[in-house]
Amino acid sequence: MEQITDTPKRPHHGKNIKRIREFFGVKQEAFAKQLGPDWSQGKVSSLEDKETIEPEILELAAKALNVTPTILANTTEEMATNFFNNYNFHEGSANQGAVGNNHSPITFNPLDKLMEVVGKNEALYEQLLKVEREKNELLERLLKKQ
Repeated sequence: MEQITDTPKRPHHGKNIKRIREFFGVKQEAFAKQLGPDWSQGKVSSLEDKETIEPEILELAAKALNVTPTILANTTEEMATNFFNNYNFHEGSANQGAVGNNHSPITFNPLDKLMEVVGKNEALYEQLLKVEREKNELLERLLKKQ
C-alpha cells in the first residue's frame, strides 16, 4: 500500500530549467548559446540532471529563460504539474517568446502567475480561518448565556 505523506517534495532545479526551456520551445543547443561561450548542449543536459544547482548558475539560467531565479529554485514538481495541467493555453501561445525564435515575446511569466495564484489561495485560506474562529467564538458566547 502506498503511504501518503504531507511532506512536500524538494524542488529539482535541473528539471525546472528543462521544463521552462521546453515550455518556450528552446533546444538545449540554443539554450547553451544563451548561457555563454563556455556552454554546450552536453553541459546543458548535465545541468538539467542536477537536483541542486549553485545560485550563480541558477541566476544565469533564469536570465537566459527570462524568469526569476526564485522560480527555478522553488517550484516543486507538484506545483508545476498543477500549473501546466490547469492553465488554459491558447493556440500558439506556448511558443510565443521562445528564446532564439522570431515570435513576439510573451507579456507575462506563467510561473509568476502560478506563484501569484498560490499567494491568493493562501490569503483566502487565512480569511476563511479567521471567519471560522469568529463564528466559533460567537457560538461559545451564545452557549454560555444559556
